[in-house]
Amino acid sequence: MPTTTPLQTVRDLLRLAVSRFQQAGLSFGHGSDNAYDEAVYLVLHTLHLPLDTLDPFLDARLLPEEIDAVLEVIRRRVEDRVPAAYITREAYMHGMRFYVDERVIVPRSFIGELLQEGLEPWIGDPDQVGPVLELCTGSGCLPILAAHAWPSATIDAVELSADALEVARRNVADYGLDDRIRLLQGDLYAPLPADARYDVILTNPPYVNEQAMQALPPEYLAEPRMALAGGDDGMDVVRRIVAGAKARLNPGGILVVEIGNEFANVEAAFPDLAIVWLPVSAGDAQVFLLTYDALPG
Repeated sequence: MPTTTPLQTVRDLLRLAVSRFQQAGLSFGHGSDNAYDEAVYLVLHTLHLPLDTLDPFLDARLLPEEIDAVLEVIRRRVEDRVPAAYITREAYMHGMRFYVDERVIVPRSFIGELLQEGLEPWIGDPDQVGPVLELCTGSGCLPILAAHAWPSATIDAVELSADALEVARRNVADYGLDDRIRLLQGDLYAPLPADARYDVILTNPPYVNEQAMQALPPEYLAEPRMALAGGDDGMDVVRRIVAGAKARLNPGGILVVEIGNEFANVEAAFPDLAIVWLPVSAGDAQVFLLTYDALPG
């Protein structure tokens, strides 16, 4: 029998979701940047419909249990402020799907954009990239993207959280990259073999300064604090990464660090370093690079 609720079609639920998201003043940034796109994604995902095909289904009449499932997703997003990626257990970067849950931050690194172009012009021939190190790997998305960008590379990916490494292992296995990506648990460089040296070091470390942490919306506070908080000026972990990088790089190697909105704190922390700021879609102050010769030590 048809449901007695006035909500009967995909169009009805989509309209409701957009209205509720707007009314609640949700914060976006975990896959979508506006209420409509997030509503489309959550409705289609919950109904097991293709995520890139909306129009043919807009006026499809839904079963009562389907309507209830979508209403529960809307409730969780609005009342509990759960990021969409934690509801669906997935996140996308550059067309690649990654499993995520509350043990890791939702993948959204701008380094992913740079890997799409193989870090040109700093990397000449992508086939010549050998050993790569990625610090603070979280869900493992960046080493997976790096493995696709540099087909000859072998990658060590380090993460302090054992829980996060479980998520990374799942993603590495999903992409069949266990033979090229080695996951290591520990504090930055500590778990690496003493003689390990790399052509490239990549990292999207905790960098949010404490004042900014206090102002984060609930969606971001739902993520692991240890993956976000970088101390008073956001540079606690970044300083340690920069200080230890030269000893782990091959001559001619590069260090690439994402720092979000902490440009001023980076400049204050490293006034004497020849930092190169790399352009990404969010501007020229989100990711920096240091060459082997520019690094201290």
